[in-house]
Amino acid sequence: MPFKFTALYIALIVAVNIAFTVVPLVTLPGGTAWPPVALLVGFVFVVRDFAQREIGHKVLLAMLAGVALSYFMADPFVAAASAAAFLISELADWAVYTFTRRPLSQRVLYSSLLGAPVDSAVFLGGIGLLSPMGVAAMTASKLMGAFLVWWLIRRREQAAG
Repeated sequence: MPFKFTALYIALIVAVNIAFTVVPLVTLPGGTAWPPVALLVGFVFVVRDFAQREIGHKVLLAMLAGVALSYFMADPFVAAASAAAFLISELADWAVYTFTRRPLSQRVLYSSLLGAPVDSAVFLGGIGLLSPMGVAAMTASKLMGAFLVWWLIRRREQAAG
């Protein structure tokens, strides 16, 4: 399939937004509500990087398609918050990935390090759950996926010489 990462990227945007509407929040120490679905969002950032390798700057259109589908398939309230978060954080992620001209592993890592906290703050603010602990927990969970993929890609780059 020539556009497998692009299709996966769009599907993950929709799936995560649906999951945010059906998976209950977890209460963290201190009473902060945290969505465990955030663990999956780190992979969305990484898959976006691979989708950009497939379709270049048209990845922004794929993001818009995922957001539009989410509006109709998920709770519109969650989809609107997600759209704002994706638009801001994915544009930051896209810019870092596009303009750093670093090896793939570094672009994946740097773009996730910037995109994850921005996405977390905007999304949690959009659904009325913004708190420092919530942003920290959501960012950390997103970065776990990004670090795993970064490590795997970095190993492959080092093995290739």
